[in-house]
Amino acid sequence: MPHLEDLEYKLRPGMVTLTWTSMNIDGYLHHVHQGLAKLEQLIININDIMENRIENNLKALSKTVLVNLPQEANTYTLDDFVKMQEEWIDNESKKLKSKNYEVEGAVEDLIQTICSYQLDQHVEPISAEEIQKLSKYYNWSMYQALLHATKYSLNLMKERICGRRNAPKQVLKPFFEVDVHLNLDGTGECTLKPSLEDVQSAINRAASHVLKSTKQVQNWNQKDQPEDEREPFYDWIAKDKEIVKVILLLTGSI
Repeated sequence: MPHLEDLEYKLRPGMVTLTWTSMNIDGYLHHVHQGLAKLEQLIININDIMENRIENNLKALSKTVLVNLPQEANTYTLDDFVKMQEEWIDNESKKLKSKNYEVEGAVEDLIQTICSYQLDQHVEPISAEEIQKLSKYYNWSMYQALLHATKYSLNLMKERICGRRNAPKQVLKPFFEVDVHLNLDGTGECTLKPSLEDVQSAINRAASHVLKSTKQVQNWNQKDQPEDEREPFYDWIAKDKEIVKVILLLTGSI
């Protein structure tokens, strides 16, 4: 770490050249204390950015619920259910986009804080490769947070519709309005309205909206490109094996 090397360089005269009889000990101590205070302030600034602007936002983002499932005994028509999801997801998607910008900006400020630290001329500055590693690490952390939010929301929908596997017997409250019609043509057949195919289609549409919630959340380091050409995190998330697995389970849940 160049910053520790810088402090070691300030301490070196006390370990190599100074003795108890040296005349410039007070100046040396003052120089070292200044270096310690400067390094301590850097650590405070870095911790503040990392904890309050990066880590807290990533945690909040990963806990975002991208689906609005009725928990009470209320029931909904298929169109009302899908519309409810669209409105909820549209609102939450804007929050994801805002948090993503906040974290990306915080990482840029973190890098600027690290690089702007004035080092002794004999100390090599931090390499561009190390800076790139730091940026990539938090870029990956952002992807993981979005992936967790998406997967968690899809699993919530699956559990609400299908119940939990290997769980004790549970009573799932219905939330779709479905009527049973008895045909009076002598066949005695009953039909469901809406049909099971229509119910499954509504679930598929809601799941699709959850998955597409990250389409407006752009990947990092693309500010020099036109906004409509920037790659969203959606392109990564939609290819994740666990996401594909949950989507397949949902599309065949009825």
